[in-house]
Amino acid sequence: MLNGKSIVLGVTGSIAAYKAIDIASKLTQLEARVDVVLSKEAKQFVTPLTFNAVTGRAVFSDMFDATIKQDITHVSLAETADVIVIAPITANTIAKLANGIADDIICSTVLASKSSIILAPAMNVNMFDNSITQENLCRLKNRGFIIVGPEYGRLASGIEGKGRLSSSTEIIGTICQVLAKEGDLRNKTVIVTAGATQESIDPIRYITNHSTGKMGYALAEAARDRGAKVKLITAPTSLEKIVGIETESVINGEEMYKAVKESVSSADVLIMAAAVSDYRVDNISNEKIKKENGILHLDLFPSIDILLNINGNFIKVGFAAESNNLIENAKKKMKEKKLKIIVANDITSKDSGFGSDNNRVIIISKNGKIDELPLMSKRKVADEILNKVVIALSE
Repeated sequence: MLNGKSIVLGVTGSIAAYKAIDIASKLTQLEARVDVVLSKEAKQFVTPLTFNAVTGRAVFSDMFDATIKQDITHVSLAETADVIVIAPITANTIAKLANGIADDIICSTVLASKSSIILAPAMNVNMFDNSITQENLCRLKNRGFIIVGPEYGRLASGIEGKGRLSSSTEIIGTICQVLAKEGDLRNKTVIVTAGATQESIDPIRYITNHSTGKMGYALAEAARDRGAKVKLITAPTSLEKIVGIETESVINGEEMYKAVKESVSSADVLIMAAAVSDYRVDNISNEKIKKENGILHLDLFPSIDILLNINGNFIKVGFAAESNNLIENAKKKMKEKKLKIIVANDITSKDSGFGSDNNRVIIISKNGKIDELPLMSKRKVADEILNKVVIALSE
């Protein structure tokens, strides 16, 4: 998503300036071209050398630095930027931008640019709550600036309040959203399910499986980064919420079925990556079942088959987690559940699947085409699956 994108990262004079190092580093690791611009106040907290070390690129702080061989620095940065991010941005710089003041390299770059501008404030809670700051932020929002945060938490002054710089994940996720506007899934609505459902036995016990939800979350994020409006319906998981994605949490198969049924009316694509339990307990005990000598017998009944029972004018994508006869079983499931695409993976493989960050899958399309993918990250697998989805949407 960020590969080859030109991102200007402005850093102003906040104690949170050190967090911008992590943002610059992660953007660079994601193969973006990051040009860091420091205000003179920011250099009281962080040094140009640090950013140079993590980005491998020159750092700018003076519009009139004759040693930099670049045509009118702020103008050239503004013209080449795919997006400009100022993180952190202080109340002072917010006020200057709101009033069109261009007395430093950061403000001049913003005023000379036609690209999207993302601002991530960080300051004392009273400064943030001040009506002047709020009016300035409102003015910038009305002009199309995107505001991220700030978050609530402990501030440098020792008090707690709203003023902490948003996380690197939040800021980078917002950058991805902005850059995805022209993606090949723009104007499409994609519903993704993820995680392992839990079917209760009693108030403290349940039946589940080993799915961590990583594949579903990767698909949701990848769809977002291609411009789709994404809704993620997720069973319990330890994964962090994805920026820019509507998320609905469910517990069991019945809840997931209802959530999917209510969501697909306006969907273009449904991707069922969740590991929904095949069985449920018939009579859930309202009290903890006591441990006694002998064997505990549970009456298990089939759970509702969501893929089989949900149909409509949208692309259905399913998964087949198998331990044998992978392609044969996947094709059978594909036919029974009227899928356009099915993704089959061998759950006995030790280097992929449940719990792993990687996956090795076979993608089978409705036209009979079979693509056997090598071991790759689940995010890359997600993009391969979405490539097939884009083709299916065009047919």
